[in-house]
Amino acid sequence: MKFDAVGFGALNVDRLFQVNEIATGDEESFITGSKESCGGSAANTIIGLTRLGVNTGYIGKVADDREGQLLVNNLQGEAVDTAGIIVEKDGRTGTTMDFVGEEGDRALYVDPGVNDDIRLSEIDVDYVHETRFLHLTSFVGETSFQSQLALIQQLPDHVLVSLDPGMFYAKRGLASLAPIMRHAFAVLPNATELRLLAGEEYRDGAQKLIEVGVKVVGVKLGKQGCYVTDGHEDVELGAPRMPVVDTTGAGDAWNAGFLYGLVKKKSLTDCARLGNWVASKCITELGATTGLPTSDQLNEVLQ
Repeated sequence: MKFDAVGFGALNVDRLFQVNEIATGDEESFITGSKESCGGSAANTIIGLTRLGVNTGYIGKVADDREGQLLVNNLQGEAVDTAGIIVEKDGRTGTTMDFVGEEGDRALYVDPGVNDDIRLSEIDVDYVHETRFLHLTSFVGETSFQSQLALIQQLPDHVLVSLDPGMFYAKRGLASLAPIMRHAFAVLPNATELRLLAGEEYRDGAQKLIEVGVKVVGVKLGKQGCYVTDGHEDVELGAPRMPVVDTTGAGDAWNAGFLYGLVKKKSLTDCARLGNWVASKCITELGATTGLPTSDQLNEVLQ
């Protein structure tokens, strides 16, 4: 098999702004620093997996512009296979504006661009058949969401689906996502997303997803760590205490650690530990992927 994991989600250039505090309503705050980096939830997770030594590929869409080339070059520089990325001659590449407060809290605004125009006819289905895991993350619009739904209907049994719904898909509700849930091996929301999705707090919400057909649910609890269940075994682990610089991408980093554990057929407890560990490394640096650890550092958590 060519890949251990292939990501399918939005590709965005993240424009990060450090601010004294996150402004709400009519409030004002000021910028103390800024940085441009490459992002997209599935891309962040795939980069995290690649740094841990996993063979990866990617399905997504960029425009033929500076930002699109930046994103493709970044993935290639991280040793992610980019043959599944579509380059659109027209339109604009997706971007986000991330505002990060001094306490690590954040506000995110998304300009999806061509991310929201991925059609099934543009995807090389054979590319996806060569992976063990297909990791899905959310799109803003309908076209790419429907392409994800159509694609998973065509997957062979050996391809396992994981999903991080994010806020955009969580707001759609469980009924809308049921076609994905029925095919999903693992669903990886945070507690807020799970509450929106299932209408329950994380333990009962996770059980509701298991009843729909999901095999494993991993719930990210922020500073409290995580909760993981397969309907039989429950694992709840606290997060390592680390200095927080930026929480951008922490959930994506947790996904990378957790999926690494699944790829390596680790126990649920070890998968949870790996997720917490990778996320704890991520939040110590500015940006979604800057602090992601490498395979050489794995002994810290596997010993």
